[in-house]
Amino acid sequence: MDSRWDGLRAEVRAAIDELVSAGREAGVQVAAYLDGAPIVQEQAGLADTGAGRPMTADTPVHAVSTGKGLTATVVHVLAEQGRLDVDRPLADVWPEFARHGKDRITLRHVLTHTAGLPALPADVTRADLTDWTRMCKLLADATPLWAPGERLAYHAWTWGWLVGEVVRRVTGRSVSRVLAEDVAGPLGVERELFLAVPEAELPRLARLEDAGLSALMTWAGANLPHFDAVAPPGVRPDATTGADPDVLRAEVPSVGTMSARAVARMYAALLGPVDGVRLVSPDRLRAISAPAVRAREWVFGQESTFGLGYAVDDDGSFGTAGSGGSLAFAYPELGLTVAAVRNRLGAGDGDPMERLRVLVRDRVAETLGRAQPGA
Repeated sequence: MDSRWDGLRAEVRAAIDELVSAGREAGVQVAAYLDGAPIVQEQAGLADTGAGRPMTADTPVHAVSTGKGLTATVVHVLAEQGRLDVDRPLADVWPEFARHGKDRITLRHVLTHTAGLPALPADVTRADLTDWTRMCKLLADATPLWAPGERLAYHAWTWGWLVGEVVRRVTGRSVSRVLAEDVAGPLGVERELFLAVPEAELPRLARLEDAGLSALMTWAGANLPHFDAVAPPGVRPDATTGADPDVLRAEVPSVGTMSARAVARMYAALLGPVDGVRLVSPDRLRAISAPAVRAREWVFGQESTFGLGYAVDDDGSFGTAGSGGSLAFAYPELGLTVAAVRNRLGAGDGDPMERLRVLVRDRVAETLGRAQPGA
């Protein structure tokens, strides 16, 4: 790796070593790419505290909604190939979806969480999540809560089946297979970047632990009036759901499993070539990284900004973050991507993975002599 970044790597390493030694984290990975080349790849702690298995650079970690970035990338790769049009109604390729006035909902509405279909039945179970046909039928039969584009509401679970069924109808392949064949395979990270995790890879995964996330989910269910509509009690995105081997193996493309270095590499290939692989054109990159919707979001009540499948931040980045603290973001103006994953899913802990992202971003901006994004 480029020696210019020796100091940054040492700073990241010291930070994650301290988090682990203090008992705040079990295992952590941090990775960053700059202009298509890796500049940070650090890990610390244990992937499985019970077995004493170390966290290594290639250990896949279930990173909850950070996986939405993988699914969004599949969409844009297929659009780049001319296979998908984000402004085409879902019902054009999924005719039964048109029921109950859903004929005008486009893939753009879904990607931007404005489709009006964020809710699941209150009694949905983890077994239901693993049944692709059942979940797609449920959504085809659903009545929207409002007209498409009318309101921003985080489609925590439903987003994945809505996007994924369009991908399946258009390509004849599952979204996890498209990810493996068209994204992870060309980038050489097919054993570190997953939507549905192959059975043979399950033993390699980090073991998730709860460190406050479950309590936060309980609080949210009791205090946020729409939270249980999008994440009913039986399928809250916590360490229990994320550790269920049936969920991990299934096509549930709102969540994903990854190493930090693999997802940082994927985002780098959106920005430009990585070892000769570029996933989208510069024009498409500009389109997918731009803000598409900014509004007060229905579930959490906060002002939020989304692009086409990714969150867009005020610091100029786009990407996704998952419950419990994992994240992956790209900074087009810097040519930088940053990812951080952990297996102890926390809440109310000062968001250490976000602090690591900011650390890398700021050091890179300083070294390159550019203003810090968002400053």
